[in-house]
Amino acid sequence: MPLPPGYDAASPLIAEQAVPLCPICGSGAAADMARGHDYELECCANEWRVCRCETCGAARLDPRPDIAALPAIYPSNYYSYAMSETLSPLVRKGKALLDRLKFSGILRLGRTPESYLDVGCGDGHYLDMMARAGLAKDRLYGIELGASAALKAKGFQVFEQRVEDCTGIPSASLDLITMFHVIEHLPDPVLTLTRLHDWLAPGGLLALETPNLDSWDARLFRARWWGGYHFPRHWVLFDTPSIRTALERAGLDVIAIRYQTGHSFWLYSFHHLIRYNGMWPMPRLARLFDPMRSKAMLILVTGFDILRRMLGFKTSAMLVLARRKV
Repeated sequence: MPLPPGYDAASPLIAEQAVPLCPICGSGAAADMARGHDYELECCANEWRVCRCETCGAARLDPRPDIAALPAIYPSNYYSYAMSETLSPLVRKGKALLDRLKFSGILRLGRTPESYLDVGCGDGHYLDMMARAGLAKDRLYGIELGASAALKAKGFQVFEQRVEDCTGIPSASLDLITMFHVIEHLPDPVLTLTRLHDWLAPGGLLALETPNLDSWDARLFRARWWGGYHFPRHWVLFDTPSIRTALERAGLDVIAIRYQTGHSFWLYSFHHLIRYNGMWPMPRLARLFDPMRSKAMLILVTGFDILRRMLGFKTSAMLVLARRKV
């Protein structure tokens, strides 16, 4: 398929790897769900296919980028490596408030943590928050492939490795692990969750956040434009039954599923549709829906999702809480 209008014609083709079996249940029965390009970074010219497992309901990118292509799809300017610098002061304050509320809800379901790991720690803002809460920095761990030297200089125990390759965290030593919008980036979520299970102390809590396939925006923009696809960086996507299956296969007990704001998914969905459609592409209008640029729209859509959550509706981001058995 030709590139979308306005897409960088110099974007290279990158190496791909077939994924014939569902990484959650192992089934080969799947139906086509969506196709799309890297609408956010234009890092490659490949068109990507999403298919959905007919057995467990998880969706996967097939083919997906080869492991050797990770530096291409996660360039040095990838937004999560410098989240605090990409947001305005007002938006940072709003995000900090939402983070505090999210953590207070998580901590109510577990014991007061004395050790903590953030998988995909980015610029370390959650590690900073837990340090301010009084946790010793030698008990604060982070995993991030693009981790900065500044995090290590602060005294945090940071590893620039994939979870499945990391050997620096003792077994059964962690009271709390968070993994916010990371599991969907992984080739084998069950393997990773099993490793996290082994790091948790008995009764320890895992909190993970991931896009929700069973949401209004996912259904509305399903064929191509949904922001939750994040082509080609989201490799496995879930609804509530399939994420429960993944956690239970890793030996964890799911104790709660809550819903968080999915503002970036809504905004990117509209951005991609307006910017890259083949009939009436409108790049200037699309900028109004870029969550990295449009403060007003970000605040508006965040408020919309908060209201929907209060009314009991599912949003496009699930917060799943699971515990290691005592």
